[in-house]
Amino acid sequence: MSTEGRFVLALGMMFLVIWGTNKLFPPILDEMPAMAGDSTGMVMDSPGAVATPDAPASGAPATEGSVTGSPVTDAPAPAAPGIQETSGLPRPPAQAVVVESPQYRFEFSSRGATLESAELLEYAALNGRDGPVGLLPDGVDALGKRLVVGGDTVSLADLDFTADPADGLRLAEGDGARTLTFTAAPANSALRVRIAYTFRPDDYLVDVEAEVAGVDRPLWLTGLGRGLAYNEADSAQEARVMAWVGNHLNRGVRSTELRKVERPEVVDGPWRWAGVKSKYFVMAVLPGRETSEDGPYLGGVVTVPGVDAMRPSVSVSQAVGPDGRLAYRLYMGPQVYSRLQALGADMEEVNPYGWKWLRPLIRPFVSITLWILNFLHDQLNVGYGWVLVIFGVLMRVLLWPLNQKAMRAQMRNMAVQPMVKEIQTKYKDNPEKLQKEMMRLYKEYGFNPLAGCLPMLLPWPVLIALFFVFQNTIELRGVPFLWLPDLSAKDPIYLLPILLAVSMFALQFISFRSMPEAGKNPQMKMMMYFMPPFFGFIFMQFPSGLNLYYATAQLATIPQQMLIARERKAAAKAGPVKLDRGGG
Repeated sequence: MSTEGRFVLALGMMFLVIWGTNKLFPPILDEMPAMAGDSTGMVMDSPGAVATPDAPASGAPATEGSVTGSPVTDAPAPAAPGIQETSGLPRPPAQAVVVESPQYRFEFSSRGATLESAELLEYAALNGRDGPVGLLPDGVDALGKRLVVGGDTVSLADLDFTADPADGLRLAEGDGARTLTFTAAPANSALRVRIAYTFRPDDYLVDVEAEVAGVDRPLWLTGLGRGLAYNEADSAQEARVMAWVGNHLNRGVRSTELRKVERPEVVDGPWRWAGVKSKYFVMAVLPGRETSEDGPYLGGVVTVPGVDAMRPSVSVSQAVGPDGRLAYRLYMGPQVYSRLQALGADMEEVNPYGWKWLRPLIRPFVSITLWILNFLHDQLNVGYGWVLVIFGVLMRVLLWPLNQKAMRAQMRNMAVQPMVKEIQTKYKDNPEKLQKEMMRLYKEYGFNPLAGCLPMLLPWPVLIALFFVFQNTIELRGVPFLWLPDLSAKDPIYLLPILLAVSMFALQFISFRSMPEAGKNPQMKMMMYFMPPFFGFIFMQFPSGLNLYYATAQLATIPQQMLIARERKAAAKAGPVKLDRGGG
């Protein structure tokens, strides 16, 4: 069962416990192997229109999920007319061109101007591999380019480019933007290609300008490789979230898991952005900075399944202007909410919080919860582990009055239960009189079947928000606390789930002992012994930070539960007490 499935099951069981307690006692009324290669074979005649290498680059656009012409494959693209191989002369070896700053290290190849390595130096790989996070799987390159010329597709992967500066760029903190330029002019051809990448030392966003001469109005295809590398300790979970994702102008954000791509799929534009993502990192293409509501937008996205467990390849198209120029942006970095939000076009939704149907409800709670956690972290100058402990205690302190009211309402319901049964029996054949007597009982004794349940549901939105915060928030990735190596991963020795189960049992045991009728209710006793270990088992696979918060909140509830237990015993001796209307 997936982590999300376990969480849904846990929420369902929590509701069952809360509902069952009020119902039963007292009873109330009704990793894949990486392979080399980055090719697409997609042809598009304009943004939003798609064709294949053998189909004309003009005409009727392809529909979403369809491929026109011959099948899209990973076969090498044919050379376009007028572009010929150099004859017989030995080719110089490809040169590595490195761009490095305090935040990243990108290594390009002079052959094809492709990206062969991308390391994020501020983030460590957590999968047992020493060193920083690497965005690209071993042996897989990215940013391979193709041109669509008439009915032909021209791959630039085999062209020899000249880099300027030849040894790459070294950016220090405080430096301004600097540009790395690749140019290619193959012999015996009119084709000329220039690609300029502009980097900043403190930004993962790269501005790209390209210029193509010698061909008439080609389309430009940018390859994004075959997904990102695995960098997390749980590679199985990471494989489930590895996907291509984009924001369509008309249909909004779409995400498709790479492992579910089983056939060639062409998805028409226009796209506001598109890319590939893992759990915490993303490589995406965005239009150039000079954009408006009318565009320019990206043309389309194509995925081509691999063979023999290869991941599918993903590419994005863009039209070249009449002057042979085009511009776009590349984001190659972490899914930091503030960075992505600054890019616009809802880029922060690349890895949205929660299930689609739940997002409108959960977003406000996620935003508030994140703000509180970051505020406590910054103001108290303590680690996120202690922040979660403090947050768990604060939640129980803030909810103390509501919990007190709920528990007292439950006691009141218990005390009047014999009277409820008497009224139900006496007026079972007279619904109108039954309703009238029940209303009288409510007014005189403050009886309300839901009063003991609803306040206990208030912590749920916070718990749900924290679940998705730990699933998606990179700020908590790899953060240690005491024996926990990573608050976003499960507890390696399962101490927190055990503590959670023990604290849950303690709360139920205190409540059980304070109810004189508890011994007469076998269901209540069964819940007390069954539910805590069941919850402990469910929470074993949850992020340890979530367990830390919930276990702390449970422990912080024990003193209040003990006080209520004393009141419950005293109330049982006194019997039902009439209350003023609206009294607590």
